[in-house]
Amino acid sequence: MSLKGKVAIVTGGNSGIGLAIVLELARQGANIVIDYVAHPEATEELEKQVHALGDCVIGVKADVSQVAELQNLFAAAVKEFGRVDIMVNNAGVETRTSILDTTEAQYEKVMNINLKSAFFGTQLAAQQMIQQGGGGRIINITSVHEDWPMPGNTAYCLSKGGMRMLTRTAGVELAPHNILVVGVGPGAVATPINQSTMQNPELLRKLNSAIPLGRMARPEEIATLVAFLAGDGASYISSTTIFADGGIMQSSPGL
Repeated sequence: MSLKGKVAIVTGGNSGIGLAIVLELARQGANIVIDYVAHPEATEELEKQVHALGDCVIGVKADVSQVAELQNLFAAAVKEFGRVDIMVNNAGVETRTSILDTTEAQYEKVMNINLKSAFFGTQLAAQQMIQQGGGGRIINITSVHEDWPMPGNTAYCLSKGGMRMLTRTAGVELAPHNILVVGVGPGAVATPINQSTMQNPELLRKLNSAIPLGRMARPEEIATLVAFLAGDGASYISSTTIFADGGIMQSSPGL
């Protein structure tokens, strides 16, 4: 598989799953635009790693919950590389709050970063891809919780459920332009967002016991799936979500 000559934007690209996606796309030959909002030093270090793989890369500071900043992100990508072939809507946050205690500010933060950014990221990517011709790939990093309830994290589940229908509907709308839209739904992944669980031995044992494969995913295991979906081998996959969850959505107490 090769993505040589392709240009990829990865939102939230300097940590966690996003960082792993950046490196895997670069390993496959893509030129990379790393979106970030914090820790510029992490972005600079990641840029060095991408350069070492022989690819071109730029970091762009952009708050993807703001459409104007998303537009600036695309403008920077096109100015540097002339086109966008792969859009990875990866940026995401959670509040771990329930329907009873989620504030308006918490709700808006989660929905804006997770869902609004994916909606307008998809829109802007599609517009650019149609203008330049040749089709493209839009990959939305959702979650098992686009379909599987997580009590105590309601706004997050709602945002991921919205990404599920964004993927399906946009995929149908954009198919005539050969723009494929696919979701990737990770289960539990060993990233900073799950640090509190990983640092609590009791919670980690409980989580691992619920996963048929017996462990959390490594970020690299999600990234390799994203790279596959960006490549020629996935040329007939669109408007659906591929779950990479170690079987957790199918687990059962055996009753």
